[in-house]
Amino acid sequence: MTRVMTALLVAAGVVAMTANGAQAQTLPQNIGRVEVSIIPAAGVFFTEGADTQEPSFANYGVGGAIAFDVNRFFGVEGEISGALGVSQSLDLGGITTNQDTPDLLQYSANVVVALARRSSVVPYVTGGVAGLSLFEQASLGIANTETFLTGNVGGGVKWYAGRWGVRGDYRFVGAQSKDDAPVFFGRESRYGHRVYGAVIVNVGR
Repeated sequence: MTRVMTALLVAAGVVAMTANGAQAQTLPQNIGRVEVSIIPAAGVFFTEGADTQEPSFANYGVGGAIAFDVNRFFGVEGEISGALGVSQSLDLGGITTNQDTPDLLQYSANVVVALARRSSVVPYVTGGVAGLSLFEQASLGIANTETFLTGNVGGGVKWYAGRWGVRGDYRFVGAQSKDDAPVFFGRESRYGHRVYGAVIVNVGR
């Protein structure tokens, strides 16, 4: 996992350095410097552990983010999102059972680089670091809330219409393992995917 986390952090650093090399320019009239993303619908998918019996599972997510555009191309963004457990079939050590997955909470700091800003459609790449909290669920052997260091890289597209817009986003997520993690999640490095749709509101210039 150390190599994966290093790669994720290096990728985020490259994104940041690329952004710093871009010349500061005024933003188009329909894009504000302070931007709020409201996330009403997201999907979080963790793949099965490679070396243990930790199962794959999926949660439904909601959340929000606030971003500040330093210049036309480079921004920083803070995000908090919850991934609500849902009932599904889980393979627990060769035994299949139908249970609710544990709730998750993620809080992250990311750099965001716009690849183009010549129209109302803005593709971007992003990366950063985060904390992931796995909440207690006795039925799955999770006795206490557990927190893991994570990294993420990804990208998406924003579409603006005046002071509001919509956004689609994808992230690849890597969670660092802990020796004392519950059997369900975290004794080995875990990898997942997150996709979401959001409404964008420009709140400052």
